[in-house]
Amino acid sequence: MILGVISDTHGLLRPEAVAELRGVDRIIHAGDIGGPEILASLSQLAPVVAVRGNNDHGRWADALPQTAVVEADGALIYVIHDAGELDLDPVAAGFAAVVAGHSHKPAQDVRGGVLWFNPGSAGPRRFKLPVAVGRLAVAAGAVRGEVLPLAV
Repeated sequence: MILGVISDTHGLLRPEAVAELRGVDRIIHAGDIGGPEILASLSQLAPVVAVRGNNDHGRWADALPQTAVVEADGALIYVIHDAGELDLDPVAAGFAAVVAGHSHKPAQDVRGGVLWFNPGSAGPRRFKLPVAVGRLAVAAGAVRGEVLPLAV
């Protein structure tokens, strides 16, 4: 199973991001979406799981959860916008991965057997940070991540 991962669009869904997400089984948006039209566009590609970011406001955003759990091919994936606000132990809770955004910095690290994955920002460029999305390949409970820099 392939999950597309996007974060920090801040109201900008780039065609390059759409191209990288085309064909995935599901999409995770890790917050700072920017508006319901972003989720509507993504949902035309695949089913979307999204969490609210610190810059998501208004009625549409109030309907979004702060965190979400995605089950994919035997793996549990915890989704939160800001990993610094995580209030559980993902190892003890049985998560295979934690997906977060917020920092705009693409990153992945394995800690205690849990993949910590940040796809970076797919929206407006911030400082000299890359613009990127990500993919998670999930098979038999194992999760592998890949950051996909966008040529923008």
